[in-house]
Amino acid sequence: MSACLRSGWLTSGPRVREFEERFAGLVGVEHAVAVSSGTAALHLALLASGIGPGDEVITTPITWAATANMIVAVGAEPVFAEVDAATLMLDPDAVAAAVGPRTRAILPVHYAGQPVDLDAIRAVAARHGLLVIEDAAHALGTTYRGRPIGGGSTAAAFSFHPMKAITTGEGGMITTDDGALADRMRLLRFHGITRDAWNRYARHGHPGYEVTALGFKYNLTDMQAALGVVQLERLESFVDARTRVAGWYRDALAGFSTLAMLDPVPYPSRHAWHLLVVRLRLERLGDTRDAIMHGLLECNVGVGLHFTALHEHAFYRARRAPSAPSLPNATRASAEILSLPLFPEMTRTDVDDVAAALQQTVGRHAA
Repeated sequence: MSACLRSGWLTSGPRVREFEERFAGLVGVEHAVAVSSGTAALHLALLASGIGPGDEVITTPITWAATANMIVAVGAEPVFAEVDAATLMLDPDAVAAAVGPRTRAILPVHYAGQPVDLDAIRAVAARHGLLVIEDAAHALGTTYRGRPIGGGSTAAAFSFHPMKAITTGEGGMITTDDGALADRMRLLRFHGITRDAWNRYARHGHPGYEVTALGFKYNLTDMQAALGVVQLERLESFVDARTRVAGWYRDALAGFSTLAMLDPVPYPSRHAWHLLVVRLRLERLGDTRDAIMHGLLECNVGVGLHFTALHEHAFYRARRAPSAPSLPNATRASAEILSLPLFPEMTRTDVDDVAAALQQTVGRHAA
């Protein structure tokens, strides 16, 4: 970072290029396009792929708002398909059932750091001539059948928000093996002009430019990229630490009859443990999930909610067709899940403290 500051080049320049090249090599793709956020990554991946008004994109309701919001932002309509009850992954059979005449793409989410069943999703896409754009915001460091998440689909969108496996403060990356798609996303990320700042003002650049498309201010800065390069070097140690903490949680929570961690997926994978999600057995408790969360907060245990299912939110309730499926698995999970603290610096004592607070809290609420 200090070298970046001394160089005088702070906006998008040589360190962004380096970060993109290293990231592409890490996930095994031809192209990586750095952008200002994971949301921007989803937006550009959809827009550059030609998704627009009149199109439908099948996705999961168990995700952050950005996943579906960016589908709406390009003028398309999100179609929510059911999730597996045990893993909360998008169900490929439900995806197949949701395909209609207006479907253009499938947007699966690698939830909490586990991979969705990409072979099954891609098989549905191949049968119907659909694009697959992966929301990989949780999945840097995740593998599916021995291969890192990020390649093999139309595109994959990553996030470098401070909660993610690595961070650039804010930032994102889009990966693809399609050179034309990568070039289109690079154009759209910086005002739709033919020359970015590096190409205009570097030693061998030229200040001339032309606007050729309606673009955005989605570029990543060199200061952020300098941080990203260093963080990438530590990714494996971060994932190893998160995996170790998750193992401690598995031991500490094994005796609980009122909650359980989500099931592992049944195919070969590596879980990157972006989130530690537990599911409450509300039938054994005399109160709601929100009451349990409040009790944990009173014990000074930070908790999260990942996520309230999108079809439960007012904006998407108003948009859904009356004939849309009821999504019982996603609806039930939305009322039962919460996320416990998980970060690489946690100790076993920290995990035991969380488990003790859980025991105290659920004990007060047991039916």
